[in-house]
Amino acid sequence: MGVVGGRWGLAGPSTQGDAVLSAVNGDSTSMLFLVIGAALLGGALSPLAEILIAKLLPRLGGVPRVKMRIATAALTAVASVAFALHFGIKASLPAFIFLAIIGVQLARIDVALHLLPNPLVLTLLAGGLLLLLLPALLDKQSDQWLRAALGAVILFAAYLIMGLISPGGIGMGDVKLAAPVGLYLGYLGWTQLLYGGLLGFVLNGVVTLLVLRRKGRKQATEVPHGPSMLGALAALALFTS
Repeated sequence: MGVVGGRWGLAGPSTQGDAVLSAVNGDSTSMLFLVIGAALLGGALSPLAEILIAKLLPRLGGVPRVKMRIATAALTAVASVAFALHFGIKASLPAFIFLAIIGVQLARIDVALHLLPNPLVLTLLAGGLLLLLLPALLDKQSDQWLRAALGAVILFAAYLIMGLISPGGIGMGDVKLAAPVGLYLGYLGWTQLLYGGLLGFVLNGVVTLLVLRRKGRKQATEVPHGPSMLGALAALALFTS
């Protein structure tokens, strides 16, 4: 009996170890497929988004050049993978991959044309609202969805006030973009909403200083604020819990 018990004592931990190792391998495989899927999805939908934008909004100048299309597709794929690694297999992930796809396009257009098209901003807002309903319904996170909606209203109102006080500093496109940015920041939390709103101005200030240092005050052009807002949102989403 002692020998049999000893054998069982040795077999038990081995069986448990195999089960743990199998679970870890399963999780790793799932995460690998998730990352690959996010990269392919982001990289494929980026050029499709550019084609639709060029068709529906011809005033923006049509489809960008090949180098720009490759760059935006790569950036969208990287952002999608980063969100997939951060959020994992959760109901909120589709909303953030959607943010990566539309957000990169908005940043590209704002850098090139100093313009944030209303249809694209509204698409990000409406799509974010709908996709963030998934965790609200599936994971019973209705409080987070309500906080997201309030975040959209609060940040939009804050930017609107600043835009009315200083129209030269804040454009109406930035004011409208504040709504979807506030939506996502509000979903993440009240702290993220506060810091994300402030970080957008910090990033824009840093970029402005870099442009002035490189081109000089006379040759420097106005720095678009939209990419800094979207960059701040991505940073808060990826580097806060």
